[in-house]
Amino acid sequence: MGHTATQQAGSGGLTATEHRLANGLRVVLSEDHLTPVAAVCLWYDVGSRHEVKGRTGLAHLFEHLMFQGSAQVEGNGHFELVQGAGGSLNGTTSFERTNYFETMPAHQLELALWLEADRMGSLLAALDDESMENQRDVVKNERRQRYDNVPYGTAFERLTAMVFPDGHPYHHTPIGSMADLDAASLEDARAFFRTYYAPGNAVLSVVGDIDPEQTLAWIEKYFGSIPAHDAKQPPRDGALPDTVGKEIREVVREEVPARALMAAYRLPHDGTRDADAADLALTVLGHGESSRLYNRLVRRDRSAVGVGFGMLRLAGAPSVGWLDVKASGGVEVADIESAVDEELARFATEGPTPEEMERAQAQLEREWLDRLATVSGRADELCRFAVLFGDPQLALTAVERVLDITPEEVQRVAKARLHPDNRGVLVYEPVTPAADETAQDRNDEETAQ
Repeated sequence: MGHTATQQAGSGGLTATEHRLANGLRVVLSEDHLTPVAAVCLWYDVGSRHEVKGRTGLAHLFEHLMFQGSAQVEGNGHFELVQGAGGSLNGTTSFERTNYFETMPAHQLELALWLEADRMGSLLAALDDESMENQRDVVKNERRQRYDNVPYGTAFERLTAMVFPDGHPYHHTPIGSMADLDAASLEDARAFFRTYYAPGNAVLSVVGDIDPEQTLAWIEKYFGSIPAHDAKQPPRDGALPDTVGKEIREVVREEVPARALMAAYRLPHDGTRDADAADLALTVLGHGESSRLYNRLVRRDRSAVGVGFGMLRLAGAPSVGWLDVKASGGVEVADIESAVDEELARFATEGPTPEEMERAQAQLEREWLDRLATVSGRADELCRFAVLFGDPQLALTAVERVLDITPEEVQRVAKARLHPDNRGVLVYEPVTPAADETAQDRNDEETAQ
């Protein structure tokens, strides 16, 4: 087991040490004795970008299967043991990774490490048809509740498909399609585990009130005997031109509370100065009640009741700028869109003011410090930078990189990316159930004739 220890300049005194087991598992430790808790975070380098056509949603489905028991822990035992020890836990799936995490009282750290090691090493012993069908239904119901049966629920899915063309590894979202979820077999799940849930395809971080020597001994004890294997294929190439090259537009008529304008813009890859500059641009334009778009659309024009402009950072493909504007009653979306484009064009010409730049950097600095201030947030960021960029230490200096961006860089990325020829657009037009039925009756009559 080799290791390095580094304290980065500008890290606020935070440190992290890196280690690697003989089977390939990367380990990152960060001591923090402020409170008697410890966070365990395990990132696997697999997400929806690794899926193939016809098997979308498998990475997310497998995240659920990881809580269905392993060789030594039956059924719902993972939740029961962690929560019974006073801890909390969960897992999530994204385009680029699947993660699992527990926050425990410090004296229960060994339990969390044993649980994670047991399912990494022995999940296949418990994976059967019953657990597969159980979690398939859970994920399908999650799709209904979060996507299909809520207002604006499919917007993210639709916009993703616009900015990432058909066949691109990011064209579909992690939730997957109902048809593909139905098609997934037990053998698909087993093959997925054998391919991606290997020690060498994971990063384990432990942050908090820990004894590093004892923690490493537990990690070696429980994870060190898991065999190494390398069946993973590299993800498909996610490279695309910097811009879409045109505007792609769709009008959606659904039962929604209000008209809405939503748009997605291609932005620079995460991990670059341009990505940080783009984040600052979106913060000035649409983050919070001091932003330009909020002041224009909500305060001045009163054409909108809410505005948001955020960034989905992606490392293996262009990041996405997400614009979301909910219209005031009676206001046409075309009027809102005209005002948005006017503000984006003005920003591209003038750039941020010194006050806007200072405020945006302060907002992003606070968000970063909030994440690094908690043991669970720091554990997650250490894993993120290790998996996506190869260096967990970068998490400790992310704030400094944001503060180093200049107004000229912000203006340049806005001019290059925030324009109509680089976006997918959704226009939501509300309909009522009665209107839907009338339209259907009219279509039926026309068909009969």
